Amino acid sequence: MLQEKYKELIDTAQSSGVAQLQVQEIENVLHIEGEAPSGAVKDQLWDIYNKIDPNYLTGDLVLNVNVATAVEGSKVKVVTDSSNLNIRKGPGTDQPIVGKAAHDEIITLVNKSNDQWWLVRTNDGEEGYSYAQYLQPVE
Repeated sequence: MLQEKYKELIDTAQSSGVAQLQVQEIENVLHIEGEAPSGAVKDQLWDIYNKIDPNYLTGDLVLNVNVATAVEGSKVKVVTDSSNLNIRKGPGTDQPIVGKAAHDEIITLVNKSNDQWWLVRTNDGEEGYSYAQYLQPVE
């Protein structure tokens, strides 16, 4: 049963204050939705997911948790050569693209998840992970 497989993830979501948490199994895929109180909590959920299912290969979980929009973030500038920057659902190039930020666009840094991936939010409210080397803090 998927809820047992991802028990640590569900327990962590509950104990870390994910609001409007919904957990449901639909056609052998577990859907976890809600609103995380901080970027660090969202990162923690992705870390647990990657530990249970390395590189997210099974495809039996949809983790759809965004950070509460009230959480303040600093601003970062997209410093790609000229192309748009992909914003992905999770921290990895194998994760689906959920949005794009234009070259030179200023977006919100929610959390510096690790050295490679930062959690960002566009001005349109799209949230996801982008490659940190293409983001530069704005003074």
